[in-house]
Amino acid sequence: MLRRLAPAISIALALLLLGEAGVLEHFFGEPSAADSVIADAYANRESDLQVWGVGTVQRVLADDDDGRRHQRFILRLASGHTLLVAHNIDLAPRIPDLAVGDEVEFFGEYEWNARGGVIHWTHHDPQGRHVAGWLRHGGDEYQ
Repeated sequence: MLRRLAPAISIALALLLLGEAGVLEHFFGEPSAADSVIADAYANRESDLQVWGVGTVQRVLADDDDGRRHQRFILRLASGHTLLVAHNIDLAPRIPDLAVGDEVEFFGEYEWNARGGVIHWTHHDPQGRHVAGWLRHGGDEYQ
């Protein structure tokens, strides 16, 4: 368990100590580098990976209102890989006026599924036990 948390803990400490500027690039490279990390995770059926990237909204889905509410949409990465983003709107603001063709940058946790995977934990953790994720759209951050 600790081995799986070590990368997230390292990222959290770096973000806290150094601030965000340049830290994500240091750990992840360019946002598009997430494409290969996600492609590998998908091919190997891996989950629980903290990833950073950017994609174009391919489809806006209805909110998931079963239990905790999530804003849902499909992102297409530059590689062509698609991901479901499940953004918890009980803990973070929803992205208003999200539309097909919009660019969204993400920092969250990748979970494998047969359709390409899901990005979640795109919000702060009120209990402080998980790396805070976020979404960026139109110059605004949603956390």
